[in-house]
Amino acid sequence: MISPRDYHVHFYFDQDTVALARQICEAVKNQFPVVMGRVHEKNVGPHPRWSCQLTVMPEIFGEVVAWVALNRAGLTVFIHPNTGDDLKDHQEHAIWMGEMLELDLSAFG
Repeated sequence: MISPRDYHVHFYFDQDTVALARQICEAVKNQFPVVMGRVHEKNVGPHPRWSCQLTVMPEIFGEVVAWVALNRAGLTVFIHPNTGDDLKDHQEHAIWMGEMLELDLSAFG
């Protein structure tokens, strides 16, 4: 059985929705004990849009994801576990809310 050490919740946005994304990510951070990464106003890593990453521990994953599902305000959200197998985590184990986008998985081999 595979167990993740944590999960990443990525909110995707563009120049028109960056303020909304910041507001939602801050709201999640204020509501739950999550770690909020930088708000990237450029594509980073495999992500096809600007993004903000939240790191969520398994113990609160269900509660955070339920909140995000109801409060994402139309933003696309990409969620994946961190098991140590980056390719499978981003491809086979991923959850999408909203539009499913194509990731650049070439960095994972």
